[in-house]
Amino acid sequence: MSATETLSRKADFPGLVAVDGREWHYLDTAATAQKPQAVIDAVAKALGPDYATVHRGVYARSADMTLAYEAARRKVAGFIGGHENEVVFTRGATEGINLVAASWGAANLKAGDRILLSVLEHHSNIVPWQLIAERTGAQIDVAPLTADGKIDLDAAEAMLTDRHRLVAFAHVSNVLGSPLDARRASDIAHRVGAKILIDGCQAVPRLKVDVAAIGCDFYAFSAHKLYGPTGIGALWAKAEILEAMPPYQGGGSMIDKVTFAKTTYAPAPQRFEAGTPAITEAIGFGAAVDYLSAIGLDVAERHENALVRDLREALRGMNDVTVFGPEDAAGIVSFAIYGIHPHDLGTILDEAPNGGASVAIRAGHHCAQPLMEHLGVPATARASFGIYSDESDVAALLAGIERTKRIFG
Repeated sequence: MSATETLSRKADFPGLVAVDGREWHYLDTAATAQKPQAVIDAVAKALGPDYATVHRGVYARSADMTLAYEAARRKVAGFIGGHENEVVFTRGATEGINLVAASWGAANLKAGDRILLSVLEHHSNIVPWQLIAERTGAQIDVAPLTADGKIDLDAAEAMLTDRHRLVAFAHVSNVLGSPLDARRASDIAHRVGAKILIDGCQAVPRLKVDVAAIGCDFYAFSAHKLYGPTGIGALWAKAEILEAMPPYQGGGSMIDKVTFAKTTYAPAPQRFEAGTPAITEAIGFGAAVDYLSAIGLDVAERHENALVRDLREALRGMNDVTVFGPEDAAGIVSFAIYGIHPHDLGTILDEAPNGGASVAIRAGHHCAQPLMEHLGVPATARASFGIYSDESDVAALLAGIERTKRIFG
């Protein structure tokens, strides 16, 4: 990506400017991405002149909004190589994973069955499986990591047995940026008859995802990490699996016919969307897909990979810094500085001394406490990139690290 392209992308994001007009070096995209003006405008239009309910009104504006809402579903499905009848709108990836656990899990898991997770999973891909395991009597196994911080698929394959019913892995680690060979993971799960769920939160904004090529059974991700609104995400699942799953919640929109004697349910995906949906958020989700599609996932991937390489190389040159994760980390760099807690680093970076620009990073366990225990640290500092990030952000972070070291002596 040329410098001109980078600057034009940064200009698309009004949130990258501080209240006083100074530039803000935002390096917390893995937590939530800033929103381009195109998404902001789409949501504002949907909340204003276009606003109406969906699926219920017989008047023209409601019909138009229903068309726009379902068009957003088609965009989201197409973005990952799926079909619209395979995409359920959820409140985010967390709800998508919980939906699978509570619906598919409750219907298919029993005492003696096993679930395979990995050491690097986000809490959202651990706790729902613990909850359903407690209800059903299923057991959880944990696949180890390779020396460079990837899910060890050789070990996972050796661990899998015909008692395993589900494998749930992150496509990209939210701490280490470790990419998963998702096709191989799907193959080894299916070899023992298990289903596989992929947590795609960190992958979808920066890698080209094709669920058909991956061969997975479930794929969950959130809009807000994809430059879209908060409060909405998507669960993709194979159509035949969705059709066989019981409802997750009850209410309006997900029914066929209700009587006090018996209720019948709408077909998937509507069966899993009880109540008035997140209409404007879905419109914003679709606008985010349009925005990133116009840029190209190949452009986003090359751009973020280059920034990761630059930052990792600079940090490795500091003898008091430990850099975690593999060399081919996708968009994320986690590190620790000897003698400086990540929270202190994050606080000092945010101070913007002498009228300069502040730097925003993430500091903590990143909702991955088992991984922190594996790494032997209570927390890490994490810098994560987006399509709007550039070399100035890396330079500001490095300058801030040097300033922090001077403060700590």
